[in-house]
Amino acid sequence: MLVLAMALVAFHLGLIFSGLVPNLVSRPIHLALALPWIFVFAGGGVVKRVSGALLCAVGVAACFWIAAHQSALSDQYGFLEGRFQFLVAAVLLLTVLEGARRAIGWPLPIVAALALAYGMLGQHIPGEFGHSGTPLASFLGTLTIAEGGIWGSLTGVSVNVVAIFVIFGAVLNAGEAGQGFMNVAAAAAGRLKGGAAKVSVLSSALFGSISGSASANVASTGAITLPAMTRLGYPKRLAGAVEAVASSGGQIMPPLMGAGAFVMVELTRVPYTQIMAAALLPAVLYFLAVWIGINAYARRYDLAAIDREEQPDMASVLITSAFFLVPFGVLLYGMFVAGYTPQYAACLAILAGFALLFFNARGTFRVREILERLESAVLNAARQVSVIASIIVCASIIIGVLAITGLGVKITSLILSGSGGLLWPSLFLTALACLVLGMEVPTTAAYVICVSVAGPALIQQGLEPLQAHLFVFWFALLSTITPPVCGAVFIAAGMVGENWLKVAMSAMALGIGLYIIPLAMIANPAVIELTSSPGPALIAFVKIGLGLALISYGVIGYEKPLPKLLSTLAGLLVVFVGFGLS
Repeated sequence: MLVLAMALVAFHLGLIFSGLVPNLVSRPIHLALALPWIFVFAGGGVVKRVSGALLCAVGVAACFWIAAHQSALSDQYGFLEGRFQFLVAAVLLLTVLEGARRAIGWPLPIVAALALAYGMLGQHIPGEFGHSGTPLASFLGTLTIAEGGIWGSLTGVSVNVVAIFVIFGAVLNAGEAGQGFMNVAAAAAGRLKGGAAKVSVLSSALFGSISGSASANVASTGAITLPAMTRLGYPKRLAGAVEAVASSGGQIMPPLMGAGAFVMVELTRVPYTQIMAAALLPAVLYFLAVWIGINAYARRYDLAAIDREEQPDMASVLITSAFFLVPFGVLLYGMFVAGYTPQYAACLAILAGFALLFFNARGTFRVREILERLESAVLNAARQVSVIASIIVCASIIIGVLAITGLGVKITSLILSGSGGLLWPSLFLTALACLVLGMEVPTTAAYVICVSVAGPALIQQGLEPLQAHLFVFWFALLSTITPPVCGAVFIAAGMVGENWLKVAMSAMALGIGLYIIPLAMIANPAVIELTSSPGPALIAFVKIGLGLALISYGVIGYEKPLPKLLSTLAGLLVVFVGFGLS
């Protein structure tokens, strides 16, 4: 496992420094390196291990065959020749579908399989939603031996960008950066009323920006913050809700924003730094709404601050904060000052984080501890890269079928006709689709699928591409805290020993910004234009912030129905009435 993990990390770092590598070489090798972590090292019974080993072997062989013959395959223009190439295509598609099923469950591969069935049989569907048909050799070839389908640009994002930032996060997590996040948060907010909850918000925002996973965030920061909150007498439903909501916000918090931001770069052709700047103010608004909600709960339950003796001393804060400030500083310097590409800057930040693995906050040098950190970094990086690869490659099948058959255009037309050509009904239809899809697949996959079919409709109705993509991405997050399938809530409720539905109700109240802010970005488009129009952006920020404060306090702070209703309505008016609403 360690050797394969080191190979995976070395391959992805090497791509950044090796110059141009053909896509039909780098992308198949990326999948080949990921397959053992999905099929062989994931555990399970005898049948699962044996079948996994066989699928891994044939899948890896097919990937390396593509890489070895990329020059000849590029001359075929996505048209399969001979039975052997049909066999390779079938093996690749089966491996990708089964890999995604083992990694994240049934829903995404079922959608991908239905897309494949539509591509092969859709010509028999009568009416508008049929298609003219594509020769099987061309259809399967485009998906498996050309730079479309599973080797398309979305997989390229996974290879060249997402993998690098996942490795960066794994290196930080292996060292003392996580403790640094906790110490900074405790020093900043621990002494405040409701301090333990606010520490959870700050630490989860910091940690979540590099983990990119709400569930991973809950499991990691929650192991520290949840016991602290319950020990101070916080209601268990509130403790779990605070951690679930704060952890969900990590995926919308720059600078990293999980895998979704890098996928957005590819789909919108907007520079990463511009996406990061556009996402900043909405993310701050989200955590501001959570903070105000905690203040409201603090008044109701008389929530205590963290005891002074449990708060870190300033020396510990300064020392441990260096373990994340130095790598983050290198990353931001590389992107904004030196002008490097995000992935090159991330490589430099990885080197800085790697060097810090040799040190600890105690000032001691222990070889065993260093080796354990290095092992943890490469193993976690390999596991996380592989899971994301399985998601993105499977989602690429759907994107490929949409492109080949024109189904995306037809669904766009359906949304336009169903909404009567009006923007706001289209937004609500899209939001509902994001919520339903997000219940079944991870955020990035839900975002990719939804924006592929609904994005063009929203853009046709006047939204800027980045505005439409941010809207869809935010709503793809809804299912982390919204019943019936709310992954972050399930984990937090289990860790704190509370009924998950109670935790979910409190989480929805605390995370009200997740439902309001995407719509506010449409009503107040200036809020995502921080770099081009900083003045209007800050005015919109203040306007939305005031409205969110009224809404959050109305939902949580008042117990009587009339003040609750009046405060909430006043907040909605502040957010949505005014410039930009049309």
